Amino acid sequence: MQNRIQTDTPHDSPVIAWLWVLFFTLFVMVMLGGITRLTGSGLSMVDWRPLMGTLPPMNDEEWNAVFAAYKASPQFALVNTWMEFGDFKKIFFWEYAHRLMGRLIGLVAFVPWLYFVLRGKIAPWLSVRVVVAIVLGGAQGLLGWFMVQSGLVDRPEVSHFRLAAHLLLAFFIAQWVLLTLFDLHWGRVGLTRNHESRWMLGIMATLAVQILYGAFMAGTHAGLLFPTFPDMNGGYAPSQFFPLATVTENLLYSPIAIHYIHRFLGFALVGLSAGVLFAMRNTRLTPGWSKAQFAAVMLLQFALGAFTALYQATLSLAILHQAGAFVLACSVTLLAHRSAGSVSASLTVPSDGGAH
Repeated sequence: MQNRIQTDTPHDSPVIAWLWVLFFTLFVMVMLGGITRLTGSGLSMVDWRPLMGTLPPMNDEEWNAVFAAYKASPQFALVNTWMEFGDFKKIFFWEYAHRLMGRLIGLVAFVPWLYFVLRGKIAPWLSVRVVVAIVLGGAQGLLGWFMVQSGLVDRPEVSHFRLAAHLLLAFFIAQWVLLTLFDLHWGRVGLTRNHESRWMLGIMATLAVQILYGAFMAGTHAGLLFPTFPDMNGGYAPSQFFPLATVTENLLYSPIAIHYIHRFLGFALVGLSAGVLFAMRNTRLTPGWSKAQFAAVMLLQFALGAFTALYQATLSLAILHQAGAFVLACSVTLLAHRSAGSVSASLTVPSDGGAH
């Protein structure tokens, strides 16, 4: 018998390896979603078959059928009338890969979970965490189709509100899994147990709003408007960038105001993070390396945002910027967990690390 932090399996266990695989598939899914959006591929598949349809079109007859269905969509009629069969195959590939990855994630989450439950290799609290992730993943699939539907009737683009909800839920599921992994590695903690971790939760909330406006930027094509930095075509004052009649219209619908808010939140995040790190400079609870990685990732993401604006959201920079947002969210989760510290009381578990 030995004392150790409250985990249900050894640190090199198959359970932890499985959860890391699940986390990285979620990262790939987010990246595929970004590519799908930026290449205009998201509306290329005009039907939804969540259980069937795993195989792509296998012959000319099937390809002609899916192309004919796409030709009946608003995107083809109003935007892509120039598109030939070969062009359609390119955009179809990204949406197909995105949906196929969604199915793969479901299998990666559910099948090992069921195996570990049946073998008694997973603790109840961890099993509940995974079930929550699976349920949220199912909801994400429904939300994805709800988003796509908004671009299949009348308008040839998806609702930026639904796009934002889809992106935020993807980020939340990934951070849920990552937080579970940190709990397994270092012990479960309460993220509001001290000032440092509560500060990080504040940064998390601000980052969530920033990601929300990042999705608004993509959905309204606001990223194409101001290829200058730090100014916006020579302007800085808020009054220059809120053209609509009401505050609500500006906050939610105006691409000009949305771009301004997204930039403002970027500067605000850097300033808030600097203040929090300064306040945490003498704390003994939070490891120095966790603060250093957070500062580095924050500055890198800010720089990526600047270059993305300067080059009007080219595909490569926009994808890097979305990847940076994902890594930054992970960085915040890591620092929040480490600033909360480890569980004070360790439990006695069998030396072979058996489930309990």
